[in-house]
Amino acid sequence: MYNLDCCLSPQEERIEKKSMDRSGRERVYGILDSFHMTTPYIDIERARYFTESMKLTEGQPLVLRWAKALLNCAEKMTVYITPNSLLAGRSGKLGRYGILYPEIDGDFYFTLADLDKREKSPFKITPEEVKIVLEDIAPYWKGRTYHEHLNNAMPEDLRGVTYDDDSGLKSKFVVSETSSYRSALQWVHDYPKVLKRGFKDIQREAQERLDSLDHESPIEMWEKKPFYEAMVIVCDAIMLWSRRHADLARELAAAEENETRKAELLKLAEICERVPAEPARNFHEAVQSQWFTQMFSRIEQKASAIISNGRMDQYLFPYYEQDIKAGVLTPEGAKELLENMWVEMAQFIDLYINPTGNEFNEGYAHWEAVTIGGQTPNGKDATNELTYLFLESKREFPMNYPDLAARIHSRSPERFIHEVALTIKDGTGFPKLINDEEIVPLYAIKGAPLDQALDYSVSGCTEARMPNIETYTSGCVYINFATAIEMTMHNGRMLKYGSEVVGLETGDPTTFKTWDEFHEAYLKQHHNLLAKAFRQQYIVDCLRPEHFATPFASVLHDLCMDKGKDLQSQHIEGGLEYSYFEFLGYGTVVDSLSAIKKLVFEDKKLTMKEVVDAINANFEGHEEVREILKTAPCYGNNDPYADTIARELDSVCQEFAHKYSLERGVNLDVRYVPITSHVPFGKVVSATPNGRPAWTALSDGSSASHGADKKGPTAVLMSNYHSKNNGLMNRASRLLNVKLSPKVVEGEEGTRKVVDMIRTWCDLHLWHLQFNIVNRETLIAAQKDPDNYRDLIVRIAGYSAYFCDLSRDLQNDIINRTEHQMM
Repeated sequence: MYNLDCCLSPQEERIEKKSMDRSGRERVYGILDSFHMTTPYIDIERARYFTESMKLTEGQPLVLRWAKALLNCAEKMTVYITPNSLLAGRSGKLGRYGILYPEIDGDFYFTLADLDKREKSPFKITPEEVKIVLEDIAPYWKGRTYHEHLNNAMPEDLRGVTYDDDSGLKSKFVVSETSSYRSALQWVHDYPKVLKRGFKDIQREAQERLDSLDHESPIEMWEKKPFYEAMVIVCDAIMLWSRRHADLARELAAAEENETRKAELLKLAEICERVPAEPARNFHEAVQSQWFTQMFSRIEQKASAIISNGRMDQYLFPYYEQDIKAGVLTPEGAKELLENMWVEMAQFIDLYINPTGNEFNEGYAHWEAVTIGGQTPNGKDATNELTYLFLESKREFPMNYPDLAARIHSRSPERFIHEVALTIKDGTGFPKLINDEEIVPLYAIKGAPLDQALDYSVSGCTEARMPNIETYTSGCVYINFATAIEMTMHNGRMLKYGSEVVGLETGDPTTFKTWDEFHEAYLKQHHNLLAKAFRQQYIVDCLRPEHFATPFASVLHDLCMDKGKDLQSQHIEGGLEYSYFEFLGYGTVVDSLSAIKKLVFEDKKLTMKEVVDAINANFEGHEEVREILKTAPCYGNNDPYADTIARELDSVCQEFAHKYSLERGVNLDVRYVPITSHVPFGKVVSATPNGRPAWTALSDGSSASHGADKKGPTAVLMSNYHSKNNGLMNRASRLLNVKLSPKVVEGEEGTRKVVDMIRTWCDLHLWHLQFNIVNRETLIAAQKDPDNYRDLIVRIAGYSAYFCDLSRDLQNDIINRTEHQMM
């Protein structure tokens, strides 16, 4: 440990004192202790039984094959109940575990035996299981995986910016597809439907639709009949799965000597016998029903960031209120049930076999966002007593699951904002804030019914979902626009890739006489990347329905049930398709353009040759040039010079997106949410004109470049505001990280500062805001002495993770973010 003679956050105090108040939470801490910081194991059963079924159903419609494969998994996968847990339902073995999805990554399984050796997010697997995978599972999927199809289908000019090898196993990190290491984007189910109706009634509806089909119609018999048959089968699958857990609970109870635990298991057996087949009658049944639904989703598909929890404070509140009034539940009892879910959630690890996917999601990342607050479908404030219970739980039982997301609007109650601020001050990065004042009107303008827009759920990193009308699921493209800067400086080339022309040959920049010439060259590179990204994404959208189906997700979607089409289908009539493309390196690009414009062409403090020579040498021997470059106006300081450049780049992206969104009928929107990809994307970019050294992380999200934001967090907010194009609608999430010193938010005065900042952010209609409140010295000490900082949680990009689970590069990225000392 280190001696820190300054203010500590509550999290830092707990770590410093090695103390955690466990009273009243002995059960959940006991479960947490059993797996905390252990290396996860791979469970191969899902892959085995999914593949077993798929071998037997070749030639049948894909949605029907998928449903049968899920039924096979429900029948044969080992079921477990975590010792001492009040909930049942896992997708794999006890402890920390991940599962395989061979339909996605089966062509990567030759790397399985080495997963325990990789630096980022290692996994363990036994030699016997590796043998089974390589001999019984992988051979079937060879030549059948979506990744192989995409790699073979991609034209050579697109492959040249996408992959760095012939087999497509290695990303080039220029225009990166993300669809080949997940079967879908993040998603939110209609959990209230399950709790209110149960799967028996949902199955009844599917059977009625099946029975009412026109049996003389070729279309209905070929397209709709297998869909509704699949709906009936997946309802059977989850109901069978839950009954098997009921049987297990009774078996465990029969062998249990502790009478208290025996009674808990018998009660759990009764609950699993009822839900999710039947409607939930009380809070415990509602929580268990939701958990079964969420966990079975993980068996169905590898959704990016996992299936989120939706608006839990809304759909669970009637059961909570009923049981509290009846005297059969206390707030402490409700928190214990929820925290049982949190520790169960923490044991499932979203496994990435694909090395590029692993680069994008460090720290065993998955974020099943729990949405609290916001507004009701009729526009009233939605906070209730359960809302505050979630915040209390996050402060009292700090761990990185669930990913708590607070919806804020202009009329959010003062108590709510105050308790959000207190939770933020704890220092674990929760909750992230999502702004109704930006999202609701934007979604309404894009065609969402207003009541649905008001009822959105936070999903994944910083996204929003409307569960019954959104239908777009393809993983989207990440564009490294910092490479456009490098290719402008090197006539279409990148130092990482030698003499290969990666972009366009726009000329030798040392021959440019004016800013307009340089600017035009940059925009050509920028547009070229956009064009390649949009072509790539269209290919992705065309290929995916041949490889993926989601009958379980579809049975919970009103539109899918009504139209008889799987959620993975292209263009479901009546659905809203909200997609995005990622702007990687926003601050890096803006500051680089600002430096060239200001220092080379306007003030003439440097020549273009001096800049080119300096970046080619990674500033070695050119330190003076680097220091001059760093004097240019930078994004993140409420400086009109830099912010105008930022707004123009956003406009270029949105105008391009608008043109081709009209062509495709899909909202393709610019988004600024890198997850952790700004680190690997930076590793292919040499030194940039903003003074950033070669191969280091790019700026993240819509945040400022590392150390460039020197005028406090309010200036960061204002730069975000001034760089937005509110008159354009092809915009999506802007992830914004703010790092504060614990000293600046100390005491009640500090809480008021956080409250005021939240209100200001809300008034500016910015999409997202999240905080790291931690001392730099703590992070450095944790890097040097990880054993003493195993419980240190930090905010990364739309999720929080244990600092010691991160690679050194990502740790350095967090350390190097500006720690604001004033507000």
